[in-house]
Amino acid sequence: MFTGSELREMFLRFFESKAHTRQPSASLIPRDDPTLLLTVAGMVPFKPYFMRKVEPPFNRAATSQKCVRTPDLEIVGKTARHHTFFEMLGNFSFGDYFKKDAIHWAWEYVTAVLRIAPERLWVTIYPGDEDARAFWLSETSIRPERVLTDETNFWAAGPTGPCGPCSEIYVDQGEARGCGRPECAVGCECDRYLEIWNLVFMQYSRDEQGKLTPLPKQNIDTGMGLERIASVMQNADTNFDTDLFQPLIQETAALAGTRYKADKQTDMALKVVADHARAVCFMLADGIYPSSEGRGYVLRRILRRAVRYAKLLGVAGPFLERLYQVVLDGYGGYYGELRENGDFILNHLRMEEKNFQATLEQGTAILQQKMRELQAGGGAALSGADMFNLYETYGFPPELTAEMLEEQNLTADMEGFHAAAEEHRRQARDQSKQMRAAEEDPVLLENSLRFKATPFVGYALYKADTEIEALFDQSELTELREGETAWCVLRQTPFFAESGGQISDTGVITAGETVAEVTELRRLPSGTVLHKIAVQAGKLRAGDKATAQVDERERRAVSRNHTATHLLHRALREVLGDHVRQAGSLVTPERLRFDFTHFAALTPEELRAVETRVNDVLLRAMSVRTREMPLAEAKAQGAAALFGEKYGETVRVVCAGGYSKELCGGTHVTNTGEIGILKILSESGVGAGLRRIEAATGFGTLEYAEKMEREIAEAEQILKAGPRELGKRALAAVAEIKELEREVQRLQARLTGQEADALLGQTKDVGGVTVLAARAQARDMETLRKTADMLKDRWRAARQSGVIVLGAAEGGKVNLVTAVLPEGLRGLHAGKLIKEVAALTGGGGGGRADMAQAGGKDPAKLVEALLKAPDIVARHLAGGLN
Repeated sequence: MFTGSELREMFLRFFESKAHTRQPSASLIPRDDPTLLLTVAGMVPFKPYFMRKVEPPFNRAATSQKCVRTPDLEIVGKTARHHTFFEMLGNFSFGDYFKKDAIHWAWEYVTAVLRIAPERLWVTIYPGDEDARAFWLSETSIRPERVLTDETNFWAAGPTGPCGPCSEIYVDQGEARGCGRPECAVGCECDRYLEIWNLVFMQYSRDEQGKLTPLPKQNIDTGMGLERIASVMQNADTNFDTDLFQPLIQETAALAGTRYKADKQTDMALKVVADHARAVCFMLADGIYPSSEGRGYVLRRILRRAVRYAKLLGVAGPFLERLYQVVLDGYGGYYGELRENGDFILNHLRMEEKNFQATLEQGTAILQQKMRELQAGGGAALSGADMFNLYETYGFPPELTAEMLEEQNLTADMEGFHAAAEEHRRQARDQSKQMRAAEEDPVLLENSLRFKATPFVGYALYKADTEIEALFDQSELTELREGETAWCVLRQTPFFAESGGQISDTGVITAGETVAEVTELRRLPSGTVLHKIAVQAGKLRAGDKATAQVDERERRAVSRNHTATHLLHRALREVLGDHVRQAGSLVTPERLRFDFTHFAALTPEELRAVETRVNDVLLRAMSVRTREMPLAEAKAQGAAALFGEKYGETVRVVCAGGYSKELCGGTHVTNTGEIGILKILSESGVGAGLRRIEAATGFGTLEYAEKMEREIAEAEQILKAGPRELGKRALAAVAEIKELEREVQRLQARLTGQEADALLGQTKDVGGVTVLAARAQARDMETLRKTADMLKDRWRAARQSGVIVLGAAEGGKVNLVTAVLPEGLRGLHAGKLIKEVAALTGGGGGGRADMAQAGGKDPAKLVEALLKAPDIVARHLAGGLN
């Protein structure tokens, strides 16, 4: 029996023997692909090669690619094969071999290497793909009747991009795995005939309208799920019964004090936790962190679903840290990022799990309140909308909601829940369609394919002689006149195109008397740099010799700030710990913005320590050097890499003395002394476990200092104090203001008490219940509530009961408060009473049975509403709306 790790290695070695280049798995964050949130298939990292946006550095490749898919999230754990995270074994051809060799090698691997008996194998092809049928019959020993057609055999990685017909290999797992029906065959939903490999013959590209266009070259993209083939080779009932999942399942079972295969519902929950924990660890390892949008939201949903099901199992307290260790033990040998980014993974697991436990408790309290309201109102079922709100907002699975309802002899509107969930999915799909954009402007792409990567000479030069290789807009242009704009390709360029957080350069291109302003830059996947230019004077022609001039002052400012981000990164790790990782940056001439992983706001002392360390490096005027080297050598030397970024075999390393060493393609100073002084302007949170620092250097620091001087001078003038007395004078002024505020509060309380005493005489008997409905002089809701509280205190002292309805109008709005004393008096509910009163003023509200508040939009209707309040109480007493 082969382990999952052995099967992965066997596959890669086999295709290495067929002249394929073994490639490491790409990140789960797709690179330069706006159509995908996550890597969903083995071919995703190779899309630029299939589309010929970039010339492939090799014609054949083999990978074990990390993938995450979530459309079937809700059924993970309920089936034998569905997962969120999975590994896709694949071999690829970029215009080299096609159907014949793909089919031949697939058969060889399955029958000769894995030793699966040919009589257990079946294949399917796309209807009309007679070439594939012919090769299956000529290149393998499969019997003709075992080559079937399937209309679904057409595959694509996404809504747009490369696609083509495919051929699938199935293995017959025997009658014991079947459904027992006479018509059971390939395609049956039972588990007898299991698809293990999909060979995609990539021939087309599909656009947004669904139109298929032949690709420049025919390609091969195959995918074999590691989890599936492991289940076959290990003779496991499901993927979850393989060595890829069992350690996680057994650890979860131990934490829950239960056993696997003892109960179907328990097994499902164990599978969910195992699957989701694995997915979460791999997503975090690639630099995805939990957030409220995008791939971060996908991660949070998966993580929270794991926590929910662990709670259903009875797991007490945090547990994901334990499961991370299991994932590390099983996968860390091949996927080094699980170990390298261990601190980042553990910190996010701890924080997110802790936060969600609190959210679950809050959701439980809300559900319990809903159940009390149902019981008080004679209801029997919680609405589907309420169930979905609990699920989406507080992470409550409908199963847990239904179980808690059942304990109180209540039911769950599951049909309504599914309807609400489907509506949510529909809205999400519509939003996704709106967000999805073409990968590149087709006009730009078509023109740029004619050119190779544009040599960048801007590391050493601000000004370079070059040549206008092409001008184009919607079509190719021969010349560009004054006032016109278009795209331009240069033979070489000193202009830096936005990358790694550094913004694009600006500047001019001149040719004789002609001057063109460079307003925008784009670097395409091919490496071609496109310059958007606007001619200010003269004419520019394709083929002209020209001079490209970068705005030097702006570039120097950008370079100062870029080098400063490297030093800031290093200082943060020294002060806060090695868990700090760069999570994004923005480098402009004015300032720098640096996002990093950390789990608390920095204290003033920590900020000073970071700032001091950076400025110490600046004042020591350390040399900044750059060097290109192999990626492995750079990592061995300890160079910091951007989290989740994919690098080529050769990288550029920027070293600031012996202090900082990072992989970076941006522009930098040559000496830290050029940066001047760094001043941290702000530190804030931008997400769970994510902090942001904004800082200035050079002239930006000078501008900040001048601004502070102006503001201090203004404060001195207002407080009539010199620089040395300013602090003391400000503290004295604040103390005086606070004392005045306390005096105002004391006077307000006295006035409120006097008003409460005056209102006591405005009561009315309604069916034996005392009702006080009156207008109060309250400037805000808080004052109105205090007035109501004082009235309640006076009634309690007099052992009096009744209903209080107070209203006030201020600033064009109405505030209303209702109180019932004691709670439940004659079945009256303050929240229901105030809802009706507020409606008369064009508003709404609600609250508890004993006290509620509301707002209205029409002050002119306030008196009328208060006059009708006793009638509303009377109707409620009569049972009309209770």
